[in-house]
Amino acid sequence: MPRQTVMDSEYRIILNVGGVRHETYKHTLKKIPATRLSRLTTSLANYDPVLNEYFFDRHPGVFAQILNYYRTGKLHYPLDVCGPLFEEELKYWGLDSNECEPCCWMTLSGTRDTQDVLKTLDELDIEVDQTEGPELYKRFGWEDDYHNDSLSAWQRLKPRIWRLFDEPNSSRYAQFIAAISVFFLITAIIVFCLKTHPGLRIPELQLFGNFSRNHRSISSRIQPAQINIDKQNSRPHPTFMYIETICNIWFTIEILARFASCPCRIEYLRAPVNIIDIVATLTFYIDLLSSMFGATADLEFFSIIRIMRLFKLTHHNSGLKILMHTFRASAKELMLLVFFLVLGVVVFASLVYYAERVESNVDNQFVSIPVGLWWAIVTMTTIGYGDITPHTYLGRLIGSVCALAGVLTIALPVPVIVSNFAMFYSHTQARSKMPKKRRGVLSIDQVAPHVKNAPFRNSNGPTPRKNMEHTPLVSNNHTPPHTLI
Repeated sequence: MPRQTVMDSEYRIILNVGGVRHETYKHTLKKIPATRLSRLTTSLANYDPVLNEYFFDRHPGVFAQILNYYRTGKLHYPLDVCGPLFEEELKYWGLDSNECEPCCWMTLSGTRDTQDVLKTLDELDIEVDQTEGPELYKRFGWEDDYHNDSLSAWQRLKPRIWRLFDEPNSSRYAQFIAAISVFFLITAIIVFCLKTHPGLRIPELQLFGNFSRNHRSISSRIQPAQINIDKQNSRPHPTFMYIETICNIWFTIEILARFASCPCRIEYLRAPVNIIDIVATLTFYIDLLSSMFGATADLEFFSIIRIMRLFKLTHHNSGLKILMHTFRASAKELMLLVFFLVLGVVVFASLVYYAERVESNVDNQFVSIPVGLWWAIVTMTTIGYGDITPHTYLGRLIGSVCALAGVLTIALPVPVIVSNFAMFYSHTQARSKMPKKRRGVLSIDQVAPHVKNAPFRNSNGPTPRKNMEHTPLVSNNHTPPHTLI
């Protein structure tokens, strides 16, 4: 019996992970080859011959699940650990996170979705960039000039102008400029709408009669002028043009200032909001020039582009940015909604067309299937204008089924869209409460030069510590490079 105990102890191994000791059999660690634990030898720097154990400065809670994976062949996700930390620990031990069990896969995929959301919020640039000094000038490619103290006057002024016009919450002056921009934006939109009101337009006057002196007789009396008011052809009040001119002068100054001070002009021109702003401003000047030559009737339709300036409000409101990205993130669900709507519209339009022709129906309004398409769209979207209605019993039955199918079709993807918006909004609110500056933590490469020459005491006495730097799992000489962390 003592001999069996000695033989059993020879096959056991002690692993000290983060101060927590784990004991298992050597053949257990051999179950998953090509991993860090399957290549343990006494020649590694992690091995302590005095305590007869291997020490790893890693997370002990995650390692408990990893060791259980070696024992049972099933990898479970610990609920008290963050997802990125769990995947980082698995990567260190040479394991794949995709081997996680189905019962824990939903939790692990949820953490990955959270990482994607945080990455997306970084790309949306919702938060105010409070970076100063080298980080600010690094965006413009002038980090070396900043450290060398060789910045020119324009290099010092350009980032300030950019933050004034592009980051409304960076300073009080930026907030003042943003307020002016929003004021002119709202004013331009109001003017664009009011100038179409019939009571605020000036009708065109047309004169009828021949007033040429060559065709008048000397003795004839001068006939009074005949004036006709053409209400169909009118023009906006000149005051609207003056107000629009002032607003577009500000928009022009804003465009030129942002274009001249932007870090990358190519990215500036690629932004959809900037493209809309430039095109809308150009259409005003084209309209202004065309009005001087009397060609406003042909080009007035293109002024509709100016209403697209409303998208500039997303630059000043983070909620609008989140809403726009929610629709972008829910593109698959929206396309699925459109697909089912088109399918239902075509099916019910065809059914109601033939249903109204089965029975005797004098007031049949469904003269063709395209007319039925309009009725099906209005019915499935639960609008119901009532301009076209079925009159037969079979047609009304199809109309009832069409309305119910429309309600179900539209209601199915709505929770997904609402969930995406709530997820983006909650993460944005949480990020806004986080501290802007955090204490820096040195990496292992920065700490290693201070400790690589420190003495290391083993059973043979103090010897210089070697192999202290973090090395990959597999090296070029095929030697397991497990080292202290």
